[in-house]
Amino acid sequence: MCRVLAVSNQKGGVGKTTTCVNLGIGLAREGKKVLLVEADAQGSMAVSLGIAEPDELDVTLVNILEKVINDEEVEAGEGIIHHEEGIDFIPANIELAGLETSLVNVMSREMVLRQYLDKIKDQYQYIIIDCMPSLGMITINALVAADYVLIPVEAAYLPVKGLQQLIKTIGKVHRKLNPSLSIMGILLTKVDRRTNFARDISEQIRKVYGDKIHIFSNCIPMSVRAAETSAEGKSIYLHDPKGIVIRLILTRLNIVILTAVIRIIMRQSYLIQSYQGTGWQLPKRM
Repeated sequence: MCRVLAVSNQKGGVGKTTTCVNLGIGLAREGKKVLLVEADAQGSMAVSLGIAEPDELDVTLVNILEKVINDEEVEAGEGIIHHEEGIDFIPANIELAGLETSLVNVMSREMVLRQYLDKIKDQYQYIIIDCMPSLGMITINALVAADYVLIPVEAAYLPVKGLQQLIKTIGKVHRKLNPSLSIMGILLTKVDRRTNFARDISEQIRKVYGDKIHIFSNCIPMSVRAAETSAEGKSIYLHDPKGIVIRLILTRLNIVILTAVIRIIMRQSYLIQSYQGTGWQLPKRM
């Protein structure tokens, strides 16, 4: 059975693409069949996977979605690129921004991506969608197509401030468009354990959201080596196989997603209700 996971946060620079790429490759290394879908007009995932100029690609997610919109046949494997580290991926580029505007007048505009993924689900065990840093129509499409949402959050004030709006949006999608959608959890990223501020924010997130949403006990530490992977066009598994991110975080996170988290979600039902947060306050200690 295929699981569709959307990696989403409307704040940019929190590690969505890096998480998506390395999580997907990590699952592939566990023997799983994985497809990464780039739902971001910036083309960052394509660059991270070695595509130097995404804007020069002949076929991207845009071309596929346009065919779905126009009821045209999408050929098997069209637009899907196989990566040397064992995953398949569908890249995107700046043309996706134009498609988002044109979706306004499309019938069942929230369902376009889901219609496509439903046709290829049987080929994969995991489909991971890298969402753009917005809550626009393409992101709504990703949430409608997904079974779970993984929310990377940088341990800083501004990224956390926008969490409440994201959770409310996910709740609306759950109630109105995709009743099977649930939050897999919040993953803290770029955590600098040397500072009291990062520790305070991490504690505050667990205090405010921990009783409603699963928060991964493991967090992604601040790592220059992890940041370098995008420029190198390879995963952290090849770029820094003995680094702290691999040893302490990603290997454990892959195992969690493969086993414990999905069982917890299905057993305890972390489904979104009409979440009404109590708000976020900056820790007093700076």
